[in-house]
Amino acid sequence: MADIKVEDIKRLRSLTGVGITDAKKALVESEGDFDKALEAMRKKGLTKAEKRGEREARAGVIGTYNHDGRIGVLVEVNCETDFVARNEIFTNLVKDIAMHVAASAPEYVSVDNVPAKDKEAKKQEFAEKAKSEGKPANMLDKIVDGMLNKHFAERCLMDQPFVKDPDQTVGDLVKEHIAKLGENIVVRRMARMQLGEVE
Repeated sequence: MADIKVEDIKRLRSLTGVGITDAKKALVESEGDFDKALEAMRKKGLTKAEKRGEREARAGVIGTYNHDGRIGVLVEVNCETDFVARNEIFTNLVKDIAMHVAASAPEYVSVDNVPAKDKEAKKQEFAEKAKSEGKPANMLDKIVDGMLNKHFAERCLMDQPFVKDPDQTVGDLVKEHIAKLGENIVVRRMARMQLGEVE
């Protein structure tokens, strides 16, 4: 049996929000490989997070970020209770999201927030482009869908690679915090202003 370090158990707990027994079990199952254990716990945690996603989130905070007096961001992130809204882990998440919005300038919170007319306009544009490039007619729908998904993933906050850790999306970061804090968390809205930018 692999030698399980107490520090690894503590580290796994702090990263995933699980109990000692679950953390130790994950390390035993991964034969002491911390990264494998973390991956397994994340998968389990995210399934819990998905269930929590159905619960109402009305508490929370409005976070701000100001970059050199040139870029300003307001972001509303909701959770279920004031207790979590005041928690340092939650407030740090809100700061990170606001900083990400400043750096990556998303246009929408998620694909669900993209107006139907914007989706339709882009669909027409990509269909014309694919036709003009001589793409096979029987493949057009698939090609256009792929182009649409890529286009909006780059512009939707929840689908963008997180600036501090590009290996995960902002959506994954939020799910990780749902698992860690045990409450539903929703990024409700955001506003980004850049000095000299014309509406």
